[in-house]
Amino acid sequence: MNGIATHAANGRSRRLVTPEGLALPIIIASRATRFGALVIDLVIMTLGILVVSGTLLMLGIQLFGGKGGGGGRQLGEVVAIAWLIAVWLTRYAYFLFFELGPRGATPGKRLTGIRIAARSGGRLTAEMVLARNLLRDIEIFLPLQLMIGTIGDDGTDITGMAAGAWFLLFALFPLFNRDRLRAGDLIAGTWVVEAPRHRLEALLSASLTARLGASAATGAQYRFSEADLAIYGEFELQTLERVLREDRPEALAAVQDAICRKLGWNPGAGDERAFLEAYYTQLRARLETGMRMGRRKADKNAGTA
Repeated sequence: MNGIATHAANGRSRRLVTPEGLALPIIIASRATRFGALVIDLVIMTLGILVVSGTLLMLGIQLFGGKGGGGGRQLGEVVAIAWLIAVWLTRYAYFLFFELGPRGATPGKRLTGIRIAARSGGRLTAEMVLARNLLRDIEIFLPLQLMIGTIGDDGTDITGMAAGAWFLLFALFPLFNRDRLRAGDLIAGTWVVEAPRHRLEALLSASLTARLGASAATGAQYRFSEADLAIYGEFELQTLERVLREDRPEALAAVQDAICRKLGWNPGAGDERAFLEAYYTQLRARLETGMRMGRRKADKNAGTA
């Protein structure tokens, strides 16, 4: 079954339906929060460029500063090339690097408590991240470059006026759709959602108890075999972590039922969180052990690599 997303009654609450049919509650990030995250990221990017450029300038002075008249020209060429490389890497690699990470968020998004998610409910793929960030060029950077290039004109330059209208069209795009989507989100099949800000470890009722598979509430023992844990991979671990962070009873029950059906267990009722804490802790330990030995399992459909 392909994943679909359905709207809740109102506001920013949604239900994300995974390919397995699990309905997970999420909250769409507000427009103000997304703007704040972008501003933080742009500040970080600008500071990074300045630091790299200053460092290379000092290095160039040391290497070429004492070589007479030709040294100044060589220094200028080195700094210019370094500047172009730094700008290119920052402009394209910054968002790709962080959004392809396990958190699906840049530093700006992490500081404001939001992250990227696939609207299909599946994995956030490299193609999705690449598409939404290439569209950022069309939405922001290209019209800004055109507007900056017309500074100093008499105000009648049609290029500057068109660039301003272009920029406003895409900047205001999230105001005209319910899910606060950028054009890049629409093309890539992504949206930006609120991410819980508290640490999962603080929510586990008793991490040692969970590791041992015992319920603090009922005393039930949850120990999973290698075959039970081999079913899922890193993507499912991240989904389970999100469910435990949000701690919504309906989501806990739905995920427990799905896991139990995979394992051939009777899910029962009333001890969903303890079951999921135990499964999360033991699955995480298994996956981390595998990674230390050079074996990774991306998701339930992948073999161990």
